[in-house]
Amino acid sequence: MGRSGKKVIFLVDMNAFFISCEMSINPELKGRPAAVAGDPKSRSGIILAANYEARAYGVKTTMLVHEALSICPGLVIVPPTRGLYEKKSNEFMEILSRYAPVIQKNSIDEAWLDLTGCEKLFGEPVQIARRIMREIQYELDLWCSIGISENKFLAKMASEMKKPLGITELWKEDVPVKMWPLEIRQMYGIGKKTEERLKRIGIMTIGDLAQCDDRLLNGNFGKYGQELKRLANGIDDSPVEPEPKSVTRSISRSTTLAKDITDINEARTVLLSLAEEVGEEARRSDFRGKSVSIVIRYNDFTTITRQKTIVPSFLTKDIYRTGAELLGEHWDRKRPIRLLGIGISNVDEEMPVQLSIFDINDELPDSVKREEKLERAIDSIRSRFGSDKLKRATLVEGRKKNTGETAGVSE
Repeated sequence: MGRSGKKVIFLVDMNAFFISCEMSINPELKGRPAAVAGDPKSRSGIILAANYEARAYGVKTTMLVHEALSICPGLVIVPPTRGLYEKKSNEFMEILSRYAPVIQKNSIDEAWLDLTGCEKLFGEPVQIARRIMREIQYELDLWCSIGISENKFLAKMASEMKKPLGITELWKEDVPVKMWPLEIRQMYGIGKKTEERLKRIGIMTIGDLAQCDDRLLNGNFGKYGQELKRLANGIDDSPVEPEPKSVTRSISRSTTLAKDITDINEARTVLLSLAEEVGEEARRSDFRGKSVSIVIRYNDFTTITRQKTIVPSFLTKDIYRTGAELLGEHWDRKRPIRLLGIGISNVDEEMPVQLSIFDINDELPDSVKREEKLERAIDSIRSRFGSDKLKRATLVEGRKKNTGETAGVSE
C-alpha cells in the first residue's frame, strides 16, 4: 500500500503524443516548431497536434493551418503517419505492463495503473514513476507525465498539473490546497456546457463545487451533481479495470428546450448535438449499442419513446441518422416539442465484449475503421481542449441560422 495503507494508482499520460511520435521517427523535427495537420497541403486544414516549440509561438490544436503559419512562419507541418500512433501506443502499454498487473487504457495515449503492493518490488511510488518515465524516454523516445494518487480521478488530475515530463502526487489530504483553488473548467470530466451551468449558480472553482449546498446541486443537476461534488472532494471508488463494462448497458442524453420547437431542421440540430455526446461517451467506454431510442416530450408534457435496431455501433453518424429517422416517422408536427432525448442500448447480455481501438476487428469494413479512428481523434481533441473546438458543419450552420453568429472550425 501507499501512504498510510492507501491504494497506489498512476495515470501515465503521453505528452504531445501525435507530434512526438513523428519526431521519434524524424529527428530533424526536434528542436523546431512542428505540428501534425490533417491536410498539410491545404491552408484550410486544421492542426491536430503541436510540439512544445510550436506551442511557444501560440500554435494550438484545432487551429487552422494558415492561422498557425501566420503566427509561426517557420512551422514544419507533417501529415499523420499511417499506423504509427497505434504502434507506439502498444509499445507504451507494454512498458506499463512490466510494472502493474492491472492496466486500464483511457485513450490511445494514456492509461491508469493499479500499483498497490508493487512498492516491495520497485520502490516508492515516485521512484516507480521515474523508472517508467526513463524507460519510455529511452525505448520510445517519447515524453510522458505521471499522476500519483489513491484513486483514478485524483491520479488523472495530478497528471495534468505538470507538463511535460512531470511527476505529481495528489493524495486526498492534498485536495484542499492543490485542487480546490483550480478553476472549475480544469476539473476532469467537466465539459464546456457543464462549466457554463456551474458558473451560472456561482461555482467558479473546484473548491466551490466541493463545498456547494446539496439542495442547490440537486435542483440543477440531480444525482449527477452529487457525483461531481464527490469527485471535487477527491472521492472516487471506481476500480482500475482492464476492460471496464457498462453497468447500465445504455447511454442517453436529453435536454429541455429553451423554447418549444416546431421546425424539423431545428429539432434535428438539437438531436445531432445530443448524439455527439452519446457517441463520445460510448466510444470512451468501447460500448457499441444495437438499438437507438428517442424521447419526445410535447409542450403538453405528453411523452413518447420510440426505438430502432441497428448494426452495433458507437459512431455519432449512426446514432444521429437513426434518431433522425425515428423523429421524422413519429413526431406529430402539429404538436410543439418541449424536450428531446436520444440514447443507445444493448439489452442482449450475450453480446460479445466490445472491441477497442487497439484490437479493431479486421472484418469491419475499411470505411467503418476510418470513421471510428476519426471520431476517436476528434474525441481526444475535445477532451483536451473543449467540446467547442470541433463542431460538425450542421451544428455550426444551425447556430448561424438561429443566432446570426459566424461559423467557427467545423469537421
